[in-house]
This record gives sequence, structure tokens and C-alpha cells, in this order.
Amino acid sequence: MTTEIQQRIDLPIEGMTCAACVAHVSHALENVPGVTNPRVNLATERATVDVTSSISSIDELTAAIQDAGYSVATRTITFIVGEVNVPNDPSAQLVSMEGLLSAHLDDGTLMIRFIPTIIGVSDIKRELTRLGVVVTEVVDERSDQQGHLSILRWKMIFSLVVAAFIMLMMAAPEVGLKLPDRIDLFFLLVATPVQFWAGSSFYVGAWAALRHRTSNMNTLIAIGTTVAYGYSVIVTLFHGTDFFTRYSKETFFETSAAIIGLVLLGRYLEAKAKDRSAAAIQSLVKLQPERAHVSRDGVETEVDISEIEVGDTVVMRPGERVPTDGEIDTGASWIDEAMLTGESLPVEKLQGDTVFGGTINTTGSFSFKAKRVGKDTVLARMVRLVEEAQGSKAPIQRLADSISSYFVPIVVAISVTVFLTWLAIGPAPSHIYAMVAAVGVLIIACPCAMGLATPNAIMVGTGRSAELGVLFRSAEALETAHKIDVVILDKTGTLTTGKPSVTAIATDGLTEDDLLTRAASIEDRSEHPIGRAIVDEATSRGLSFDPNVSDIEALPGQGIVGISTGKKIVIGNRELMDRDANDVSGVEDASVSFERSGATTAFVAFDGIVVGVIAIVDPVLPGAAEGISTLLSSGVRVVMLTGDNTRSAQGVANELGIEQVIAGVRPEDKAYYVAQLQREGNLVAMVGDGINDAPALAQADVGMAVGSGTDVAMETADVALVHGDIRSVATAIAASRATMRVIRQNLFWAFAYNLALIPIAAGVLYPIFGDSSVPEILRPVLGEFGFLNPILAAAAMAISSVTVVVNSLRLRQFEPRSF
Repeated sequence: MTTEIQQRIDLPIEGMTCAACVAHVSHALENVPGVTNPRVNLATERATVDVTSSISSIDELTAAIQDAGYSVATRTITFIVGEVNVPNDPSAQLVSMEGLLSAHLDDGTLMIRFIPTIIGVSDIKRELTRLGVVVTEVVDERSDQQGHLSILRWKMIFSLVVAAFIMLMMAAPEVGLKLPDRIDLFFLLVATPVQFWAGSSFYVGAWAALRHRTSNMNTLIAIGTTVAYGYSVIVTLFHGTDFFTRYSKETFFETSAAIIGLVLLGRYLEAKAKDRSAAAIQSLVKLQPERAHVSRDGVETEVDISEIEVGDTVVMRPGERVPTDGEIDTGASWIDEAMLTGESLPVEKLQGDTVFGGTINTTGSFSFKAKRVGKDTVLARMVRLVEEAQGSKAPIQRLADSISSYFVPIVVAISVTVFLTWLAIGPAPSHIYAMVAAVGVLIIACPCAMGLATPNAIMVGTGRSAELGVLFRSAEALETAHKIDVVILDKTGTLTTGKPSVTAIATDGLTEDDLLTRAASIEDRSEHPIGRAIVDEATSRGLSFDPNVSDIEALPGQGIVGISTGKKIVIGNRELMDRDANDVSGVEDASVSFERSGATTAFVAFDGIVVGVIAIVDPVLPGAAEGISTLLSSGVRVVMLTGDNTRSAQGVANELGIEQVIAGVRPEDKAYYVAQLQREGNLVAMVGDGINDAPALAQADVGMAVGSGTDVAMETADVALVHGDIRSVATAIAASRATMRVIRQNLFWAFAYNLALIPIAAGVLYPIFGDSSVPEILRPVLGEFGFLNPILAAAAMAISSVTVVVNSLRLRQFEPRSF
């Protein structure tokens, strides 16, 4: 029995640092009753869950996340409110809104804290209006992330300053300066707040993991720095006692402080780089203006776009961005729709035409009726699709997740083994070198880079693809697309404009107008593009249709049948004529000539006698030939799959350079041919209009829906090609290849880094440098005997994570031919 999904909830998560954290949050959410299919993404720092009616509130989800040692990010907004036309304090009524955590009204100031992925400022303002609260001004809006980033920065700076100070003091004797006898007590004093204030997040994260009998990178940092700090505390407190008569009195306060500071520096740089990774979403959101002019009851006022309702009249002036989707009712203009269609030239819009939010009004003034607002607009759907793709998990990520789930316990075991080994056989004082090696292993092995390698590249890659008009619905589709070796293209509406017109008519025994009048009378009841072309041609000639047609029957993939003026009229392809044993010999030569030129032919029969043939041409889309050429040059095989007859299809194929054509295929049979190519061992992409191609799109390894950017079938295919251009197919494959290349580079760096440096940190170089032969230039790194400095291990770990993020950011400059 399938559980019905009632709601999909996005929660912003704080505190995740590695792939192990992702697993912990996922596990915590899985244990909440009513939650299914939790998807947690480290790069976007979000968790997405499907919930059923059995879950009582968001509180259960947030409690589960907090119990796992993480938190849900919130945002706080402060309103100045004017008149409050409600008998009771509205705060109590507001907190009943899902996602709104607290509301406090005090002396005309209303402060509200909420979860931004569940509820928006516009929703809050709308509810305040409903409650009778007049909002006069928004005075402050801030997120937890901003505050946490500021605190992180100060903790990082404090830690590094303390570490640098201790190092300078310890180096003073080298230049002849004498330090106080108990300078170690001062080092303890300044290092302690670093350990327990600046490093508090490591302890909190490690403790939460321990409570759940697991571990993460916080575990490694907490153990490593505690060992260095704890040993130093013992040395300091027992200074001068017999306990240490056999041991070095050297402390490692600078090591623990520097490790904490460098790890926090890495996290800070990651956070800043992640902001750049999300630039694509931000650029899409910024396309929508904040304010709009609305005319209500003849009075024009400026309102926040969140206040626009369906049916409102929106007034547009030159240079303004269209705030929402609607239909022009007065005036005309030229609209720049580049964000939807990719076309740089503005499009003329007249009364009755549709306009879309985010596009730019270039010259004229007009007003339009709002048809879709808020989350229902095309722009909002685009943003939502990109967010879903960025939050999804690619199959290749499972490798990193699987390794990370075992990685931390293995590293701890290696560290303990290393400590015991060097304690037993290491150079004197062996306990010092054993500790240095063990701490170095713990710090160098933090799996941050592995956790970020895939999701960060996915986030940047899908964002950049969206800017180029390619919307991947999931990370899995993005990953699969790079392996495509066969692209199947539907003809009508994909390679051609989908707006056919009549170009020639051949008749046998009657006039063209008589043939058109009868044919158009039947086709007037059809919505098929070919039928509409016949109707349009008859209309343009001023012909009158028979209003009394009857017995209309549409035959998918063949044609249409009906009765007009007492005659049975059949209009369709050769297959339909053959089925009814109609003789086409009278117009055979004309039909062959039409088809060879690339036209589609529609035979017309009256009472079993073929009386004419109509040639309909659907012009090839601009850029189609270039797109196909690009696909072929990149090693992808191109196949045209169409319901047209072979000669017509071949004519279009010849024009575009397509070598393989499968013609005469009914819509319901297209999926069979897709499966046939798959059985031959091909990875197949099907490109269609997302309507009658739906079964084939679903059957393909990657289904791509071509649209105009406004009617694109986003829910049908794995990839939506917003610009409605075959060149976008090549762009999608190129973007996938580029993203996968970066993911492989990231994973290689993350794994190679650990494989190469863990042995060095463990002391594998000691047999080489055991006689104290480390070159002078390498001694700051490897010390006297070849043991890696733990401080440099922390720096290398931070650099590894930042490198992965920065490498992913290269995709921001991706162009279809640049990779």
C-alpha cells in the first residue's frame, strides 16, 4: 500500500560540516513518524522531507534535528505597525501559522522569527492584513546565518591571534629574548577560551554524535585538540614535580589554538564560497521586482508584489520589470523576454497577449490582468525546479557518503594505533612524537572535502545551466546526461516551429476552394496543428464552413473523419487512405513531389474517392541545424522519430543533417522505439514537446521537454529546455559533462589528499629521516624526524575543503563550448 504524501517540507540546517553530518540528519529525520524520503544536502545546507498526515507539526522535525546536534536556521523580521484593528494581541494568532516560531508586539514594533523555507515575509504580511494589523514599515530583516557567520569570524580571528602570539613568544629565545619562568601559565590562560569558546561547536557536534553512537569530523577535531590542550594543561599544572622528571616539559597550546583557528578559517571561507555557489538562484529571484503599480477601483497605488492578487490590474511603465504573469487588457509594448526565451530582441505584445514576471517592458505603457501570482508564476516554477535539483543527491555521491560513514571510526582507530606504535618504538621523548603523530592523523583526515565534492558541484552546475535555459529536475538527471550517446528528436514542435501552414494544393476533379471548404469544415473541430493549418488557409481565403458537420472522429496518428453535406469526408495520411481502400493514384505524383520537398501531405477523400492532397510545411526552427551539428561533432548519434511519412521526414532530415530517420510512428508507439535503441546498449535521451511524447520521455534514460520557456512541460521530463531550442540539448549534455568532470576532480582531490597525507601524518617518513636528517627547509613541516606538524595538518585540511568549493565555482564560467 502506498502512503499518500501530504506535504513536502524544506528545512535550512545549521551545523553540518561533512558527509557524516548528512547521514546523521537523515537518520534523525527518518525516525520521525510520518516522514518519508528525507534528502539532506551539505552544499545547500537543506533537508527536504515528504510527510504524511500522521506528523503533527514542524516542531517534531526541528526537535529531531536539534536532538541530533544540529539546528534549523531561522530569520527574524521587525515591522513598524500602525493601527491594530483587532481586539486581542495578534502575536498569539500569528504563531499558529506553520513555520512561524515567535511573534512579539511591543509599543508599535512587531518582531517575528520564522523558518524562511516554510513561510515568507509576504505570507506574514498577508496574514497581518487579514488580522487587521497595518504594517507601515519593515525596519530590519536578518537571518541566523548572518549572525552565526559574524560569530564564526570573530572566533576564527581570536583563535589565530592567540596561536600566533604563543608561537611568537615561544620563538623569542631564538632571538635572544628571555621569557618569564612561568610563561606557560599565561599560555594556559589565553588558550583556554580558544579551546572552550571558539572550539565549542566541535564539542557540541562530537557530543551529539556520541549520544547517537556515531562520529563525524567534529569528533576528530575535538579529540585531536583536546589531546594537545589536555597534555599541555597537565604539563603546566605539574610543572617542576617528579611526575615529569623523565619527560619533556614542552606544551602544545599553540597547536590546539592554531588547529581550531585554521579549521574555523576553512569553514568561514567555505561559507563565503557557498554564497557565490548559490548566485544562480539569487539572480533568478532578483529578476522579480519588489514593488508594482496596481489599479483598484480606478485608484492607482504602489504595492509590494506580495500584495498582488489574481484579477488585479497592474499598470506598467517603460523600463519596469513585469511583476507577475498576466494578460494585457489595454495598451501595447515590446517586452524583453531573454530570461525565458534566450532571444535578445524584444517581442511585441498586444491586447490579449500574455506577459511573464521577470521580463522587461522596454518601450510602451500598458496594463494587464494578473493571472498567476506568487509561487504559481513561470519564474517561481523555474526557481523551484533549480532548488529541487540543487537539493537532490546524485548517484555518484553515494560513494562519498558510504565511505564517510565508516571513515571517522577508522581514522580514530588508526590514530590510536599510531599513538601506541610510536609510544613503544618512537624516538625520545616517544610520548611527544606519538601524540604529534596521532593528532596529525585525526586532523588531516577530516572528511569535509569528501562531503562537499559532489553537492557543491551539483549546486553550481545546475545553477549555471538554469542561466543558460536548461533546467535539470534532479542531480541524477544531471549525472546521467553526460553519458548520453543517442539523442532522439521528435519533429513537430521540436525541430520545427509547430506552426504549420498550407503551401500547395493539388486537386482531382474540383476546385481548391471547394476542397478547402469541405476539409476545413471537418478540421474546424480538431486541435491538431495540421488541421488548424487547413482551417487557417480556408479562413484567409474568406471561405465559409459547413455548420452542420456530424459524426466527427479523430484518428490519432492518421487523420480525421466526418460527415458534411451528406458526404463522408476523410482527411489524413496515406495509411488512413489505404485502410479505407481509397485510390490515391489521381494525386500520387503531386503528393510525392510535395513530400520530397519536406512537406507533410494530407489526402482528402469524399465518399471513398480521393479528390485532392494538401501540402503543409512546418518551418524548421532557427538554430536547429546548428544544434544538431554540435551534437554530432560531440560524438552523439541523432535520430529523428516522427509520425510523418518517410519522404516528408527525410526531406526535413536532409535539411538538418540527420542521417537516421524513423517515420510513420504513432505517438503511443514512440516509447517502443526508445526501448529498442536502449536494448541495443545505448543511453538514450528523448527530446519532445512533453505532451504527446510523454510515454517516450518517461521511457528514455533522460527525457528532455522542449518549450518556449512559458509552456515547457516541467513535470513531464527530467530536463526542461526553456529556450525551446535544439542547441539547448547540446548545452545540457555539455553542462553535464563539465559538472561531472569537476565532481571527479573534487573526489580525486578529496580521496588523494587523505590517502597521501594520512600516512605522512602517521609517521611513514620516520624510517627515512629517523637519523634526524630532515632538510632544514622542511623542518617547519616535518620536524626533526619526519612527523607532520599538526598545525600544518589543520591548514592542509582547511585548504582541501576550500579547494573543492573553489574548483566547483569554475562552473560559474561554463559556456557550452568552453569545456
